[in-house]
Amino acid sequence: MKTASLSGSLRENVGKKGSSAIRKSGSIPGVLYGGTDQTHFTVEENSINKLVFSPDVFYIELDIDGKKVHCILQDIQFHPVTDRIVHIDLLEVIPGKEVRVNLPLRSQGKAVGVMNGGRIATLFRRVPVKGLIEKIPEAIIVDISPLTIGTTVRVRDLNIDGCTILLNESVLLFACKRTRLAVAQSDLEGGEAEDATEGAEGAEEASEEGAEGGDA
Repeated sequence: MKTASLSGSLRENVGKKGSSAIRKSGSIPGVLYGGTDQTHFTVEENSINKLVFSPDVFYIELDIDGKKVHCILQDIQFHPVTDRIVHIDLLEVIPGKEVRVNLPLRSQGKAVGVMNGGRIATLFRRVPVKGLIEKIPEAIIVDISPLTIGTTVRVRDLNIDGCTILLNESVLLFACKRTRLAVAQSDLEGGEAEDATEGAEGAEEASEEGAEGGDA
């Protein structure tokens, strides 16, 4: 998993009024939990934006007034109109204790079905997993090159060493679907084959009629 550093300050006033003042100053209120105590803090909005609005998941070293703690983003609250971050929850990582994160789901390779006119549908952008922090990869990468039109990749097809995927094993992740172009090509090829068959049958009938005329 990728790592990042984040600096914050202890929050003195806890409440809605204090939160509004913090946001107006360009910072975001947050809470750190999972350890022995909860810690309320503030971080600069620009600093947290770099971690939140990213396709990656980060293992964070949080420095609050000189005290360093390792944690992960657990929950983010957004403004319903502006989509600005209004609050963050961080979960302290305890050695030997599993954590849950939503890993990016990425594909690699070019599917056989795509080369035959199909397309790849990605059903999930992130997948929830559980495991020890040192076992969790940066992303779940799936080789889709063997997929032909009509075939899929499901949770049961994946194996992440040291992690458990928190989805039903039958859940669909990738599917190689037939496009209109592929259907049209298939119909065209089928029509050409049918025309060829009819032509061959016609030639065979003409040959038989000629042979009968010769016998007469």
